[in-house]
Amino acid sequence: MSPEEFRQAGHQLIDWIADYRAGLAGGPVRSSVQPGDIAASFSVDPPTEPTTIEHLLDQLDKVVVPGMTQVQHPMHFGWFPSNASLASVLGDIASSGLGGLGISWESCPPLTEVEEVVCDWMRTLTGLSSAWRGTIHDTASSACLVALLSARERATGFAQSGGGLSSVAEPPVVYATAQAHSSVRKAALLGGYGADHVRIVASDPATYAMDPTNLVELMAIDAANGLRPAAVVATVGTTGTTAIDPLPEIVVAAAAHRAWVHVDAAMAGTAMLLPECRPLWNGVEGADSLCWNPHKWMGTILDTSLYYVRDVEHLVRVMSTNPSYLQSSADGQVTQYRDWGLPLGRRFRALKLWFHLQLDGVEAIQHRLRRDLRNAKWLAAQVEETPGWELMAPVPLQTVCVRHRPSAEVGDSVLDAHTIAWCDRINASGEAYLTRARLDSQQSTGQSNAGSWMVRVSVGVEATDHAHVARLWDLMRREAEGTSQ
Repeated sequence: MSPEEFRQAGHQLIDWIADYRAGLAGGPVRSSVQPGDIAASFSVDPPTEPTTIEHLLDQLDKVVVPGMTQVQHPMHFGWFPSNASLASVLGDIASSGLGGLGISWESCPPLTEVEEVVCDWMRTLTGLSSAWRGTIHDTASSACLVALLSARERATGFAQSGGGLSSVAEPPVVYATAQAHSSVRKAALLGGYGADHVRIVASDPATYAMDPTNLVELMAIDAANGLRPAAVVATVGTTGTTAIDPLPEIVVAAAAHRAWVHVDAAMAGTAMLLPECRPLWNGVEGADSLCWNPHKWMGTILDTSLYYVRDVEHLVRVMSTNPSYLQSSADGQVTQYRDWGLPLGRRFRALKLWFHLQLDGVEAIQHRLRRDLRNAKWLAAQVEETPGWELMAPVPLQTVCVRHRPSAEVGDSVLDAHTIAWCDRINASGEAYLTRARLDSQQSTGQSNAGSWMVRVSVGVEATDHAHVARLWDLMRREAEGTSQ
């Protein structure tokens, strides 16, 4: 494809994307495709001759779009906001068009230095001190793995340079609550800690936040038994309920063992763009690392996960291999982001954030976040005021966890079946999309509770306004209690 052919096809693609976004609200949120339907639409033989952009756009219309769950749809309230602002889409296109090679500063100086600039902008915008330095990973899962690798090496005196964990007298231990994201356990397993050295800390039965007293107890027991408390993963905005772990107490508990504190604020970090929300992560300055994803609620297109550390020298010592073919005269004067994470080659991800911040503006993003918070509070108030409905957790941010109880006498199994049924009916209708989940918990007594089924309403799609939330509440009442307001 020549530059001129690209120009013509690109114009058509941009027009197609604009039309697709403009018409999203008119279609269903979730498709009705069955497993294998999409693949069956394609030939089993790979293409041998070139086709036209018109043919590809037609295939997008007929095959791809009808099979998608439309997370940009204003009636999407599932999982978490996964916004992809069109301003950041343009940055993604620019990144791909430039085709920069991010294996070192020398291979693409702007890729490194624009990333440094936008990470520092985001640090300032969320009220973090200058002690933090950041980079952009693909997801919070990767950031968590890097954090636990850093914690492992601090706890073991850089055992990776010798015999690894097999040579360690005091095996390291990771601590998190049952509310923490599943990537925490995966990172601990991949990081070599082992399932036997992952501790589930009790959570408060009302707020679902980490119980710092139980954390202190567990760490003391492990230390007395010849283990090394190595890392605490504290969550600001848990996946299930957006619970906020108490960072000041966690930092103090961890410091007694020189354990690493990683703060996972993947979704909730966006709220820190609002000065009034920053008290939610008081104590963060005492942590060792933190991550949050602009590719969620803020709306910078996937994959854009910010990872900040306080001790860059330690991070580089853990992650660096520095092969000779990548060494240059700039070493020692510049940031080499290949030493800040897992991959060697990196995309020019910073352009997505740069375009988003410059074209949309921070004030517009803040205005939208405040709108979402108001809408979530409104929905929570409707739930509290309506007989038969209950909030399953506090609502510190934009996620509302609800359940409808048909009668006071209904048993747990019947209640769970009812919850699953009305949620599934809404999703199958295509009118809206919600996610249901079990509200798992672990008490300080050591008892684990599988929890009851609830429905999570995650408010925050860029196009969602109050009318959409009100419409959802009407759908919820219609499907759960057979009424319409």
